[in-house]
Amino acid sequence: MFAKTLAKSIFLLISLIIITCVIYPGILWTIGQSIFPFQANGSILYNSEHKAIGSKLIAQPFTKAEFFQSRPSAASYDASASTSSALAPSNYALRDRVARSIGAVAKYQNGQPIASDVAKWFKQDVYQGKSNIVAQWATLHPSLATAWVNADPTHAAYINQWAKTHPDKIKQFMNDNPSIAQPSAVDLAVVFFQNFSKETPGKFPATTTEADTQSLFFDMWRQDNPDILLQTIPADYVTTSASGLDPHISLENAYYQLDRVTAKWAADLKRNPEEIAKEIEEILTANASAPLGGLAGEKFVNVLEVNIALEKHFGSTP
Repeated sequence: MFAKTLAKSIFLLISLIIITCVIYPGILWTIGQSIFPFQANGSILYNSEHKAIGSKLIAQPFTKAEFFQSRPSAASYDASASTSSALAPSNYALRDRVARSIGAVAKYQNGQPIASDVAKWFKQDVYQGKSNIVAQWATLHPSLATAWVNADPTHAAYINQWAKTHPDKIKQFMNDNPSIAQPSAVDLAVVFFQNFSKETPGKFPATTTEADTQSLFFDMWRQDNPDILLQTIPADYVTTSASGLDPHISLENAYYQLDRVTAKWAADLKRNPEEIAKEIEEILTANASAPLGGLAGEKFVNVLEVNIALEKHFGSTP
């Protein structure tokens, strides 16, 4: 009796393994490869040289000025680490990240970039009527100061070098913080910025570019100039998606980037910007779509598809 029951159990186990691990996957694979090969193989897109450059389902970063840029990604565009930022509106880190994104592209209502004015304001070294902007920034937001240190190994090296030439500051820090026997660059971040601001007013550490500085202090500039009218920036230009991998941007977002993209292609090809803009608008229109066949929601474009279309239309970038 036992042997008969065992034989039936083994037969059932083998049958289920064959059905679930061989027959069922085989049927799905056959259907996928014969009817939906594009989707089944990852929705991979190719450039003009027929080289695979990504999936239309997953966002990726674009840094060249002649291409449209994807939404910011809390997952750093890593498909294996899909995530949102999970930052609450009350968290200053969220405000800082959005402000940095805006600071890099913000314009007055007449279309003039604000970057040069932010740079002039920063060099004057006065915020809310008080001097030493960088010291105020580090004191008000110590987490941002330490984040700057952690962002690049050269930043920590810069502070360590500073520490060697300012032994009195290190001694004072250790007296104020007796629990820290050997302060690291992260521990010294706020003290470093406070001292740096007093010694070199209107400047930021040399390891940061002027463009980075303008983005970094845009929020403080905005607080000092609340009445200045700026162009409205599409929300999805500066906010991350829930997955961090959304491959689409709104058509409004694409048009906000149009001036930059047009200017770069016109310079590369030495052609009339107005003609280039018109051709790019046609590409956007051809690739734009909305949910439910256009019956609901606003129009959007797939960033990778649009950028591939640009390269196919204008040729490879220099």
